[in-house]
Amino acid sequence: MLFLDLIAKKRDGGRHTPGELAFVSRAAAKGLVPDYQLSAWLMAVLCRGMDEQETVALTRAMADSGETLGLGAIKRPKADKHSTGGVGDGVSLALAPLAAACGLAVPMMSGRGLGHTGGTLDKLEAIEGFKVRLDLPQIRAQVADLGFCLFGQTGTLAPADRTLYALRDATATVPARPLIVGSILSKKAAEELDALVLDVKVGSGAIFRDTASARGLAKALVKTSKGLGMPTVAVLTKMEQPLGRYVGNALEVRQAVEILRGDETASDYLECVLTLGGWMLKLAGLAKTPAAGAAHMREKIKDGSGLRLFRECVKAQGGKVSVIDDLSLLPKAKLSRVVKAAQKGVVSALDARKVGHAAVLLGAGRAFKDQELDYGAGLELLKKVGDRVEKGEPVAILHAADLVKLGLGEREYRDALRISPRAARPKSVVLEVIK
Repeated sequence: MLFLDLIAKKRDGGRHTPGELAFVSRAAAKGLVPDYQLSAWLMAVLCRGMDEQETVALTRAMADSGETLGLGAIKRPKADKHSTGGVGDGVSLALAPLAAACGLAVPMMSGRGLGHTGGTLDKLEAIEGFKVRLDLPQIRAQVADLGFCLFGQTGTLAPADRTLYALRDATATVPARPLIVGSILSKKAAEELDALVLDVKVGSGAIFRDTASARGLAKALVKTSKGLGMPTVAVLTKMEQPLGRYVGNALEVRQAVEILRGDETASDYLECVLTLGGWMLKLAGLAKTPAAGAAHMREKIKDGSGLRLFRECVKAQGGKVSVIDDLSLLPKAKLSRVVKAAQKGVVSALDARKVGHAAVLLGAGRAFKDQELDYGAGLELLKKVGDRVEKGEPVAILHAADLVKLGLGEREYRDALRISPRAARPKSVVLEVIK
């Protein structure tokens, strides 16, 4: 089989066979063809697309391009969650231990942040000593022992995706829906899950800003996942403003711990945790309904078992356990600045993308791949949409290493904030569930 023929076939609108897609995946995983040919094929897919059967076959081939997680000996139902990314979205940190406390095995494989969206691995590394790069035996042992593990993709899980993902980023082919679906689901298929819940963000801070595009992706993900034999639902959630009350790595660890302690101040964050968790339990057969699953999650917050498991996870992965009981031990930026409201009224908008950009300017995120992070940098959002403010009242606290970064971050934050005379009615963060 010549790879050149596959490029030409897709360029001309042809339909690939499962065998051809297996060859593409093997070529990407093992370096059998040059990057320029893989890049040409990716562009052909972007321009010509793939049908549902092709997408399932590609995803399965990518999942089979390396090892699987190998959790078969664990008797618990295995479930995971994936988010398409947003601002303040550190939900995995609280969700995974709560799901494990409810009886699930949760191999929570996550990634890093780039641009205005944060990454779960970066947040975890804000905990001194926390190791996110684990080998497969370590991951298996921890899931068997604690019920969950928080880790980054290993070199042997879906290696075809690692190659194709890097090339997509460098060749302007990221928006191709079949490639997005294959990238997300190949890693989940390699986990050999009994249930998967997808959190598809929509709004200013999401990959897709309009509901129609986000719904289209969600439907494609659910169809492909079911084609792989993996029970799945997609939950469309709002990302018009940041999720929760904190944006930044150590700050979002704080948010997760506060949620696990029973703090309900960040009601949108808690709603997201309980909705996703409720569906995980329902799909895995541990709850009759999503609402019953969410209620079970609440019990695990109330009795402290979710917090206990998170503490044990930090210890097992080499992190400084004392920070979970004393949040003041988390990294802090050198300087802080209180931002005050310029007028009286009600917060009517807090643009998530601009707040994410503010976090990058403060040092909490990456403008380019290898940029170093300031784990203590970020924003505390004292006021969110629907909150009343008086003129001169604090609306946010910014954290950064120097005055220049504080100034840049404040300018971007103020551009994100809108205060209006009329009250804005806060709405549910959940827009729709796609089965």
